[in-house]
Amino acid sequence: MRIVVLMEDLPARGEGLCNEHGLSFYVETAHHKLLADTGASHATWENATAVGISLADIDTVVLSHGHYDHTGGVMSFAANYPGAAIYLNERAGLDYYNLRDGERYIGIDKAILSLPQTHLLSGDAVTEIDPELCIFGGATGRRLWPEGNRILARRTDTGFVQDSFDHEQYLVIRDAGRNVLIGGCAHNGLLNILDRYFELFGGYPDAVVSGFHMMKREPYTEAETATIHETAEELNKLPIRYYTGHCTSLPAYEIMKPVLGERLVYFGVGDEIL
Repeated sequence: MRIVVLMEDLPARGEGLCNEHGLSFYVETAHHKLLADTGASHATWENATAVGISLADIDTVVLSHGHYDHTGGVMSFAANYPGAAIYLNERAGLDYYNLRDGERYIGIDKAILSLPQTHLLSGDAVTEIDPELCIFGGATGRRLWPEGNRILARRTDTGFVQDSFDHEQYLVIRDAGRNVLIGGCAHNGLLNILDRYFELFGGYPDAVVSGFHMMKREPYTEAETATIHETAEELNKLPIRYYTGHCTSLPAYEIMKPVLGERLVYFGVGDEIL
Protein backbone atom coordinates (compact mmCIF):
# COMPACT_ATOMS: atom_id res chain seq x y z
CA MET A 1 0.00 0.00 0.00
CA ARG A 2 1.18 3.49 -0.82
CA ILE A 3 -0.38 6.71 0.51
CA VAL A 4 0.85 10.14 -0.59
CA VAL A 5 -0.38 13.43 0.90
CA LEU A 6 -1.44 15.60 -2.04
CA MET A 7 -2.85 18.52 -0.02
CA GLU A 8 -2.57 19.74 3.55
CA ASP A 9 -2.79 23.05 5.42
CA LEU A 10 0.80 23.64 6.48
CA PRO A 11 3.41 25.00 4.04
CA ALA A 12 4.86 22.23 1.92
CA ARG A 13 8.40 21.09 2.65
CA GLY A 14 9.13 19.80 -0.85
CA GLU A 15 10.24 21.76 -3.90
CA GLY A 16 7.44 22.83 -6.26
CA LEU A 17 4.61 21.93 -3.87
CA CYS A 18 1.87 24.22 -2.54
CA ASN A 19 -0.52 24.14 0.42
CA GLU A 20 -4.07 25.29 1.10
CA HIS A 21 -6.74 24.71 3.73
CA GLY A 22 -7.77 21.30 2.47
CA LEU A 23 -6.96 17.62 2.46
CA SER A 24 -6.31 15.00 -0.19
CA PHE A 25 -4.54 11.64 -0.32
CA TYR A 26 -3.44 9.49 -3.24
CA VAL A 27 -3.73 5.81 -2.39
CA GLU A 28 -2.27 2.93 -4.37
CA THR A 29 -3.16 -0.69 -3.61
CA ALA A 30 -2.71 -3.94 -5.49
CA HIS A 31 -5.83 -3.26 -7.57
CA HIS A 32 -6.64 0.44 -7.19
CA LYS A 33 -5.27 3.93 -7.64
CA LEU A 34 -7.63 6.25 -5.84
CA LEU A 35 -8.15 9.63 -4.22
CA ALA A 36 -9.42 10.12 -0.69
CA ASP A 37 -10.74 13.70 -0.84
CA THR A 38 -9.57 16.29 -3.35
CA GLY A 39 -8.52 19.39 -1.42
CA ALA A 40 -10.22 22.75 -1.91
CA SER A 41 -9.15 23.46 -5.49
CA HIS A 42 -7.25 22.42 -8.61
CA ALA A 43 -4.01 23.15 -6.70
CA THR A 44 -4.18 19.54 -5.51
CA TRP A 45 -3.54 18.37 -9.07
CA GLU A 46 -0.50 20.61 -9.38
CA ASN A 47 0.97 18.82 -6.39
CA ALA A 48 0.12 15.43 -7.90
CA THR A 49 2.04 16.37 -11.04
CA ALA A 50 4.97 17.63 -8.97
CA VAL A 51 5.33 14.28 -7.15
CA GLY A 52 4.91 12.24 -10.34
CA ILE A 53 1.39 10.87 -9.87
CA SER A 54 -0.68 10.32 -13.02
CA LEU A 55 -4.25 11.43 -12.45
CA ALA A 56 -5.31 9.56 -15.58
CA ASP A 57 -4.75 6.30 -13.69
CA ILE A 58 -7.21 7.15 -10.88
CA ASP A 59 -10.19 4.76 -10.85
CA THR A 60 -11.97 5.81 -7.62
CA VAL A 61 -12.60 8.99 -5.62
CA VAL A 62 -13.98 8.78 -2.07
CA LEU A 63 -15.18 12.02 -0.47
CA SER A 64 -15.25 12.03 3.32
CA HIS A 65 -17.97 14.65 3.92
CA GLY A 66 -19.83 17.61 2.49
CA HIS A 67 -17.31 20.44 3.00
CA TYR A 68 -15.56 22.42 0.27
CA ASP A 69 -12.02 21.89 1.58
CA HIS A 70 -12.33 18.15 0.88
CA THR A 71 -14.33 18.32 -2.35
CA GLY A 72 -13.26 21.53 -4.11
CA GLY A 73 -11.02 19.73 -6.58
CA VAL A 74 -13.73 17.35 -7.80
CA MET A 75 -15.12 19.32 -10.71
CA SER A 76 -11.74 20.13 -12.25
CA PHE A 77 -10.71 16.49 -11.84
CA ALA A 78 -13.96 15.13 -13.30
CA ALA A 79 -13.73 17.46 -16.31
CA ASN A 80 -10.47 15.81 -17.35
CA TYR A 81 -10.94 12.28 -15.98
CA PRO A 82 -14.62 11.33 -16.13
CA GLY A 83 -14.00 7.60 -15.84
CA ALA A 84 -13.30 7.53 -12.08
CA ALA A 85 -16.21 6.57 -9.83
CA ILE A 86 -17.00 9.13 -7.12
CA TYR A 87 -18.51 8.07 -3.79
CA LEU A 88 -20.06 10.46 -1.27
CA ASN A 89 -22.75 10.38 1.36
CA GLU A 90 -26.29 11.13 0.21
CA ARG A 91 -26.51 14.00 2.72
CA ALA A 92 -23.25 15.62 1.63
CA GLY A 93 -25.09 17.95 -0.73
CA LEU A 94 -27.11 19.71 1.99
CA ASP A 95 -26.35 23.30 3.02
CA TYR A 96 -23.48 23.46 5.51
CA TYR A 97 -22.24 26.66 7.14
CA ASN A 98 -19.58 27.97 9.50
CA LEU A 99 -21.25 30.44 11.88
CA ARG A 100 -18.10 31.77 13.52
CA ASP A 101 -17.87 34.95 11.42
CA GLY A 102 -21.40 35.44 10.16
CA GLU A 103 -22.92 32.83 7.87
CA ARG A 104 -20.21 31.35 5.63
CA TYR A 105 -21.19 28.55 3.25
CA ILE A 106 -18.70 25.68 3.50
CA GLY A 107 -20.63 23.03 1.56
CA ILE A 108 -19.84 21.34 -1.73
CA ASP A 109 -20.30 22.49 -5.30
CA LYS A 110 -23.70 20.93 -5.91
CA ALA A 111 -22.77 20.19 -9.51
CA ILE A 112 -20.93 17.17 -8.08
CA LEU A 113 -24.30 15.57 -7.36
CA SER A 114 -25.23 15.61 -11.06
CA LEU A 115 -22.05 13.99 -12.37
CA PRO A 116 -22.90 10.63 -13.98
CA GLN A 117 -20.02 8.93 -12.17
CA THR A 118 -21.24 10.05 -8.72
CA HIS A 119 -22.60 7.39 -6.36
CA LEU A 120 -24.61 8.59 -3.34
CA LEU A 121 -24.32 6.29 -0.33
CA SER A 122 -26.58 5.86 2.68
CA GLY A 123 -25.04 7.23 5.85
CA ASP A 124 -25.72 4.16 7.99
CA ALA A 125 -24.87 1.55 5.38
CA VAL A 126 -21.65 -0.35 4.85
CA THR A 127 -20.68 -0.25 1.17
CA GLU A 128 -18.31 -3.00 0.06
CA ILE A 129 -16.87 -1.73 -3.21
CA ASP A 130 -14.70 -4.84 -3.52
CA PRO A 131 -12.47 -6.94 -1.22
CA GLU A 132 -9.97 -4.05 -0.96
CA LEU A 133 -12.28 -1.07 -0.42
CA CYS A 134 -15.11 -0.52 2.03
CA ILE A 135 -16.97 2.66 3.06
CA PHE A 136 -19.00 3.08 6.23
CA GLY A 137 -20.79 5.79 8.19
CA GLY A 138 -23.11 5.85 11.17
CA ALA A 139 -20.67 7.08 13.82
CA THR A 140 -23.25 8.55 16.19
CA GLY A 141 -21.39 8.47 19.52
CA ARG A 142 -20.48 11.69 21.31
CA ARG A 143 -17.54 10.57 23.45
CA LEU A 144 -15.08 13.50 23.59
CA TRP A 145 -16.82 15.10 20.60
CA PRO A 146 -14.63 17.86 19.05
CA GLU A 147 -15.50 21.28 20.45
CA GLY A 148 -14.87 22.94 17.07
CA ASN A 149 -18.07 21.34 15.79
CA ARG A 150 -20.19 23.78 17.82
CA ILE A 151 -19.87 26.58 15.23
CA LEU A 152 -20.72 24.31 12.28
CA ALA A 153 -24.34 24.11 11.18
CA ARG A 154 -26.78 22.96 8.53
CA ARG A 155 -29.26 25.42 7.09
CA THR A 156 -32.85 24.17 6.98
CA ASP A 157 -36.14 25.75 5.90
CA THR A 158 -36.66 26.94 9.46
CA GLY A 159 -33.13 28.16 10.20
CA PHE A 160 -29.78 26.75 11.31
CA VAL A 161 -29.37 23.53 13.28
CA GLN A 162 -26.23 22.00 14.75
CA ASP A 163 -24.48 19.86 12.16
CA SER A 164 -24.68 16.24 13.34
CA PHE A 165 -22.15 15.11 10.69
CA ASP A 166 -24.36 12.33 9.47
CA HIS A 167 -22.86 13.17 6.05
CA GLU A 168 -19.43 11.95 7.16
CA GLN A 169 -18.13 8.61 5.87
CA TYR A 170 -14.90 6.64 6.25
CA LEU A 171 -12.81 4.57 3.88
CA VAL A 172 -11.33 1.23 4.88
CA ILE A 173 -8.51 -0.15 2.75
CA ARG A 174 -7.48 -3.80 3.02
CA ASP A 175 -4.22 -4.53 1.26
CA ALA A 176 -1.29 -6.88 1.87
CA GLY A 177 -2.71 -8.05 5.17
CA ARG A 178 -3.17 -4.54 6.58
CA ASN A 179 -6.34 -2.58 7.33
CA VAL A 180 -6.11 1.21 7.10
CA LEU A 181 -8.88 3.65 8.02
CA ILE A 182 -8.89 6.96 6.14
CA GLY A 183 -11.04 9.79 7.43
CA GLY A 184 -11.33 13.43 6.50
CA CYS A 185 -11.75 15.65 9.56
CA ALA A 186 -13.17 13.03 11.94
CA HIS A 187 -15.85 15.53 12.92
CA ASN A 188 -17.69 12.76 14.76
CA GLY A 189 -14.65 12.26 16.96
CA LEU A 190 -12.01 9.66 16.22
CA LEU A 191 -12.92 7.59 19.28
CA ASN A 192 -16.55 7.38 18.15
CA ILE A 193 -15.48 6.46 14.62
CA LEU A 194 -13.26 3.70 15.99
CA ASP A 195 -16.14 2.50 18.19
CA ARG A 196 -18.24 2.22 15.03
CA TYR A 197 -15.38 0.42 13.25
CA PHE A 198 -15.15 -2.10 16.08
CA GLU A 199 -18.92 -2.58 16.02
CA LEU A 200 -18.84 -3.37 12.30
CA PHE A 201 -15.60 -5.33 11.97
CA GLY A 202 -14.89 -6.77 15.41
CA GLY A 203 -11.46 -5.23 15.78
CA TYR A 204 -9.38 -2.14 15.03
CA PRO A 205 -7.46 -0.96 11.96
CA ASP A 206 -3.69 -1.15 11.88
CA ALA A 207 -3.46 2.55 11.04
CA VAL A 208 -5.63 5.67 10.91
CA VAL A 209 -4.98 8.51 8.46
CA SER A 210 -7.17 11.53 9.24
CA GLY A 211 -7.50 15.01 10.63
CA PHE A 212 -8.77 15.11 14.24
CA HIS A 213 -10.67 18.43 14.05
CA MET A 214 -9.02 20.02 17.08
CA MET A 215 -7.80 23.27 15.50
CA LYS A 216 -8.76 26.58 17.07
CA ARG A 217 -7.80 30.21 16.43
CA GLU A 218 -7.45 31.10 20.10
CA PRO A 219 -5.33 29.29 22.70
CA TYR A 220 -7.00 26.26 24.23
CA THR A 221 -8.77 26.62 27.54
CA GLU A 222 -7.75 24.31 30.36
CA ALA A 223 -10.86 22.22 29.71
CA GLU A 224 -10.08 21.93 25.99
CA THR A 225 -6.48 20.96 26.70
CA ALA A 226 -7.73 18.31 29.12
CA THR A 227 -10.12 16.94 26.49
CA ILE A 228 -7.36 16.67 23.88
CA HIS A 229 -5.08 14.96 26.40
CA GLU A 230 -7.83 12.55 27.41
CA THR A 231 -8.48 11.75 23.76
CA ALA A 232 -4.80 10.91 23.33
CA GLU A 233 -4.88 8.67 26.40
CA GLU A 234 -7.89 6.78 25.04
CA LEU A 235 -6.28 6.42 21.61
CA ASN A 236 -3.12 5.15 23.27
CA LYS A 237 -5.05 2.16 24.61
CA LEU A 238 -5.68 0.93 21.07
CA PRO A 239 -3.22 -1.02 18.88
CA ILE A 240 -3.19 1.62 16.14
CA ARG A 241 -0.65 3.92 14.47
CA TYR A 242 -2.01 7.42 13.76
CA TYR A 243 -1.16 9.79 10.91
CA THR A 244 -2.71 13.22 11.18
CA GLY A 245 -2.71 16.80 9.89
CA HIS A 246 -5.08 19.36 8.33
CA CYS A 247 -7.66 20.26 11.00
CA THR A 248 -5.74 18.72 13.90
CA SER A 249 -3.31 21.66 14.28
CA LEU A 250 0.21 21.59 15.64
CA PRO A 251 -0.80 22.79 19.15
CA ALA A 252 -3.12 19.80 19.52
CA TYR A 253 -0.47 17.48 18.11
CA GLU A 254 2.04 18.78 20.67
CA ILE A 255 -0.41 17.94 23.47
CA MET A 256 -0.99 14.43 22.13
CA LYS A 257 2.55 13.54 21.06
CA PRO A 258 3.99 12.89 24.55
CA VAL A 259 1.17 10.42 25.17
CA LEU A 260 1.26 8.58 21.84
CA GLY A 261 4.97 8.92 21.05
CA GLU A 262 6.14 7.38 17.79
CA ARG A 263 2.64 6.06 17.09
CA LEU A 264 1.50 9.61 16.21
CA VAL A 265 2.88 11.23 13.03
CA TYR A 266 2.05 14.67 11.63
CA PHE A 267 2.10 14.51 7.83
CA GLY A 268 2.89 17.20 5.27
CA VAL A 269 2.25 17.83 1.57
CA GLY A 270 4.22 15.37 -0.52
CA ASP A 271 4.86 12.94 2.33
CA GLU A 272 4.58 9.26 1.54
CA ILE A 273 3.14 7.38 4.49
CA LEU A 274 2.70 3.68 5.10
